[in-house]
Amino acid sequence: MKTLYSPLDEKSVRSLKLGDIVSITGPVYTGRDEVHIRALEYLDEGKEVPQCLKEAVLYHCGPIMVEDKEGKWSVVAAGPTTSARMNTLEPRFIREFKIRAIIGKGGMSREVAEAMKEVGCVYLAATGGAAVSYAEGLSRVTGRDWADLGMPEALWHFETRSLGPLVVAIDSEGNSLYDKVREKVAENLSKQ
Repeated sequence: MKTLYSPLDEKSVRSLKLGDIVSITGPVYTGRDEVHIRALEYLDEGKEVPQCLKEAVLYHCGPIMVEDKEGKWSVVAAGPTTSARMNTLEPRFIREFKIRAIIGKGGMSREVAEAMKEVGCVYLAATGGAAVSYAEGLSRVTGRDWADLGMPEALWHFETRSLGPLVVAIDSEGNSLYDKVREKVAENLSKQ
Protein backbone atom coordinates (compact mmCIF):
# COMPACT_ATOMS: atom_id res chain seq x y z
CA MET A 1 0.00 0.00 0.00
CA LYS A 2 1.31 3.43 -0.98
CA THR A 3 1.05 6.30 1.47
CA LEU A 4 0.01 9.59 -0.11
CA TYR A 5 0.83 12.79 1.75
CA SER A 6 -1.77 15.52 1.45
CA PRO A 7 -1.86 18.18 0.10
CA LEU A 8 -1.24 16.30 -3.14
CA ASP A 9 0.48 17.81 -6.14
CA GLU A 10 -0.56 17.13 -9.71
CA LYS A 11 2.59 15.13 -10.50
CA SER A 12 2.05 12.63 -7.67
CA VAL A 13 -1.63 12.28 -8.58
CA ARG A 14 -0.79 11.60 -12.23
CA SER A 15 1.72 8.92 -11.16
CA LEU A 16 -1.08 6.82 -9.62
CA LYS A 17 -2.34 3.87 -11.62
CA LEU A 18 -5.73 2.21 -11.76
CA GLY A 19 -5.94 -0.41 -9.02
CA ASP A 20 -3.23 1.10 -6.80
CA ILE A 21 -4.03 0.69 -3.11
CA VAL A 22 -3.26 3.79 -1.08
CA SER A 23 -3.73 5.50 2.25
CA ILE A 24 -3.72 9.24 2.92
CA THR A 25 -1.90 11.14 5.62
CA GLY A 26 -2.50 14.88 5.90
CA PRO A 27 -5.46 17.23 5.42
CA VAL A 28 -8.75 15.82 4.11
CA TYR A 29 -12.08 17.66 3.89
CA THR A 30 -15.60 16.24 3.83
CA GLY A 31 -18.14 17.49 1.35
CA ARG A 32 -21.40 16.11 0.07
CA ASP A 33 -24.25 17.63 -1.97
CA GLU A 34 -24.75 20.77 0.11
CA VAL A 35 -21.06 21.71 0.21
CA HIS A 36 -20.88 21.39 -3.58
CA ILE A 37 -24.04 23.44 -4.09
CA ARG A 38 -23.01 26.22 -1.69
CA ALA A 39 -19.43 26.47 -2.93
CA LEU A 40 -20.53 26.80 -6.55
CA GLU A 41 -23.30 29.28 -5.65
CA TYR A 42 -20.79 31.36 -3.67
CA LEU A 43 -18.44 31.43 -6.66
CA ASP A 44 -21.29 32.58 -8.91
CA GLU A 45 -22.25 35.29 -6.41
CA GLY A 46 -18.67 36.48 -5.86
CA LYS A 47 -18.68 35.39 -2.22
CA GLU A 48 -15.66 33.96 -0.43
CA VAL A 49 -15.29 30.17 -0.50
CA PRO A 50 -13.13 28.37 2.10
CA GLN A 51 -9.57 28.25 0.79
CA CYS A 52 -9.16 24.68 2.06
CA LEU A 53 -11.04 23.46 -1.02
CA LYS A 54 -8.21 24.54 -3.35
CA GLU A 55 -6.38 21.38 -4.52
CA ALA A 56 -8.06 19.44 -1.73
CA VAL A 57 -8.57 15.78 -1.00
CA LEU A 58 -12.35 15.70 -0.75
CA TYR A 59 -14.11 12.90 1.11
CA HIS A 60 -17.74 12.26 0.12
CA CYS A 61 -18.76 11.58 3.70
CA GLY A 62 -21.33 12.70 6.24
CA PRO A 63 -19.43 12.00 9.44
CA ILE A 64 -21.05 11.27 12.80
CA MET A 65 -19.41 13.70 15.20
CA VAL A 66 -19.45 14.25 18.96
CA GLU A 67 -18.51 17.38 20.87
CA ASP A 68 -16.99 17.13 24.34
CA LYS A 69 -17.51 19.50 27.28
CA GLU A 70 -14.60 21.69 26.13
CA GLY A 71 -16.12 22.11 22.67
CA LYS A 72 -13.64 19.77 20.99
CA TRP A 73 -15.04 17.63 18.17
CA SER A 74 -14.17 14.04 17.38
CA VAL A 75 -15.46 11.60 14.78
CA VAL A 76 -17.38 8.44 15.69
CA ALA A 77 -18.12 7.08 12.22
CA ALA A 78 -17.09 8.24 8.75
CA GLY A 79 -18.29 5.93 6.01
CA PRO A 80 -18.23 6.97 2.37
CA THR A 81 -21.30 8.43 0.69
CA THR A 82 -22.43 7.17 -2.72
CA SER A 83 -20.54 9.54 -4.99
CA ALA A 84 -22.95 9.39 -7.94
CA ARG A 85 -25.14 11.82 -5.96
CA MET A 86 -22.64 14.53 -6.92
CA ASN A 87 -22.28 13.59 -10.63
CA THR A 88 -23.98 16.76 -11.91
CA LEU A 89 -21.99 19.06 -9.60
CA GLU A 90 -18.58 17.40 -9.54
CA PRO A 91 -17.15 18.23 -13.00
CA ARG A 92 -17.36 21.99 -12.38
CA PHE A 93 -16.32 21.55 -8.73
CA ILE A 94 -13.16 19.68 -9.78
CA ARG A 95 -12.32 22.30 -12.40
CA GLU A 96 -12.99 25.33 -10.19
CA PHE A 97 -11.09 24.08 -7.15
CA LYS A 98 -8.50 21.86 -8.86
CA ILE A 99 -9.50 18.98 -6.58
CA ARG A 100 -6.69 16.40 -6.46
CA ALA A 101 -8.54 13.38 -5.06
CA ILE A 102 -12.08 12.37 -4.25
CA ILE A 103 -12.80 9.59 -1.77
CA GLY A 104 -16.18 7.90 -2.01
CA LYS A 105 -18.01 4.75 -2.97
CA GLY A 106 -19.67 3.52 -6.11
CA GLY A 107 -17.77 5.52 -8.71
CA MET A 108 -18.70 8.55 -10.75
CA SER A 109 -19.82 9.43 -14.28
CA ARG A 110 -17.80 9.67 -17.48
CA GLU A 111 -18.18 13.51 -17.29
CA VAL A 112 -16.53 13.49 -13.86
CA ALA A 113 -13.73 11.24 -15.14
CA GLU A 114 -13.11 13.72 -17.99
CA ALA A 115 -12.81 16.60 -15.50
CA MET A 116 -10.38 14.49 -13.46
CA LYS A 117 -8.30 13.90 -16.57
CA GLU A 118 -8.15 17.65 -17.32
CA VAL A 119 -7.19 18.72 -13.81
CA GLY A 120 -5.12 15.81 -12.49
CA CYS A 121 -7.50 14.23 -10.01
CA VAL A 122 -8.22 10.62 -8.98
CA TYR A 123 -11.19 8.83 -7.48
CA LEU A 124 -10.31 6.71 -4.47
CA ALA A 125 -12.85 4.02 -3.67
CA ALA A 126 -13.57 3.43 0.01
CA THR A 127 -15.32 0.33 1.30
CA GLY A 128 -18.93 0.79 2.36
CA GLY A 129 -19.74 -0.52 5.81
CA ALA A 130 -16.33 0.41 7.24
CA ALA A 131 -17.36 3.72 8.82
CA VAL A 132 -15.71 3.09 12.19
CA SER A 133 -12.48 1.90 10.57
CA TYR A 134 -12.27 5.00 8.37
CA ALA A 135 -13.03 7.20 11.39
CA GLU A 136 -9.85 5.89 12.99
CA GLY A 137 -7.86 7.37 10.10
CA LEU A 138 -9.43 10.80 10.66
CA SER A 139 -7.13 11.45 13.58
CA ARG A 140 -8.01 15.06 14.43
CA VAL A 141 -10.65 17.66 13.62
CA THR A 142 -8.91 20.88 12.60
CA GLY A 143 -11.93 22.97 11.63
CA ARG A 144 -15.42 23.22 10.24
CA ASP A 145 -17.13 25.52 7.77
CA TRP A 146 -20.82 25.93 7.04
CA ALA A 147 -22.04 24.34 10.28
CA ASP A 148 -25.52 25.66 9.45
CA LEU A 149 -25.80 22.89 6.84
CA GLY A 150 -25.95 20.33 9.65
CA MET A 151 -23.50 17.75 10.93
CA PRO A 152 -23.37 15.42 7.89
CA GLU A 153 -23.40 18.21 5.30
CA ALA A 154 -20.92 20.65 6.90
CA LEU A 155 -17.43 21.08 5.49
CA TRP A 156 -15.32 19.28 8.11
CA HIS A 157 -11.53 19.65 8.18
CA PHE A 158 -9.52 16.61 9.30
CA GLU A 159 -5.89 15.79 9.80
CA THR A 160 -5.58 12.16 8.74
CA ARG A 161 -3.15 9.41 9.58
CA SER A 162 -3.17 6.42 7.23
CA LEU A 163 -6.75 6.90 6.07
CA GLY A 164 -7.41 3.79 4.02
CA PRO A 165 -7.12 1.38 2.42
CA LEU A 166 -8.42 3.17 -0.68
CA VAL A 167 -8.31 1.91 -4.28
CA VAL A 168 -7.54 4.13 -7.26
CA ALA A 169 -10.80 3.39 -9.09
CA ILE A 170 -10.65 6.28 -11.59
CA ASP A 171 -7.19 7.49 -12.49
CA SER A 172 -6.05 10.86 -13.83
CA GLU A 173 -6.22 9.52 -17.39
CA GLY A 174 -9.96 8.90 -17.05
CA ASN A 175 -9.59 5.11 -16.81
CA SER A 176 -12.26 3.59 -14.59
CA LEU A 177 -12.47 0.24 -12.81
CA TYR A 178 -16.25 0.68 -12.93
CA ASP A 179 -16.16 0.92 -16.75
CA LYS A 180 -13.98 -2.18 -16.90
CA VAL A 181 -16.45 -4.12 -14.74
CA ARG A 182 -19.39 -2.98 -16.91
CA GLU A 183 -17.51 -4.02 -20.05
CA LYS A 184 -16.71 -7.45 -18.58
CA VAL A 185 -20.34 -7.97 -17.51
CA ALA A 186 -21.57 -6.99 -20.98
CA GLU A 187 -19.04 -9.34 -22.57
CA ASN A 188 -20.12 -12.23 -20.32
CA LEU A 189 -23.81 -11.56 -20.99
CA SER A 190 -23.23 -11.56 -24.74
CA LYS A 191 -21.75 -15.07 -24.47
CA GLN A 192 -24.88 -16.48 -22.82
